Amino acid sequence: MLELEHFLTVGALLFAIGLLIALSKRNAIAVLMGVELMLNSVNITLLAFSRFAESGRPISGQAFVAFVITVAAAEAAVALALAAAVYRNRDTINVDQIRLLRS
Repeated sequence: MLELEHFLTVGALLFAIGLLIALSKRNAIAVLMGVELMLNSVNITLLAFSRFAESGRPISGQAFVAFVITVAAAEAAVALALAAAVYRNRDTINVDQIRLLRS
């Protein structure tokens, strides 16, 4: 039987993998994928607490996850639009080569 610790372990591992990806990649799209993986790992943790915690309102954790998914989708759309605009102007999406504040 799956317990709370199993879900927390999976969430922590996914968060660590997402953090490693976000900090180690130079491609802006890969960094965004790492951030999305971290947000999804938080969702797993929130759902696990919602399922296993004794609460008068267990649906509140699931509602919070719905808001996190909505914000993550909006963040991905805006970030991909910015990446496309930067690529159009600079011909690269390598975060080390993008210096928008310099001429």
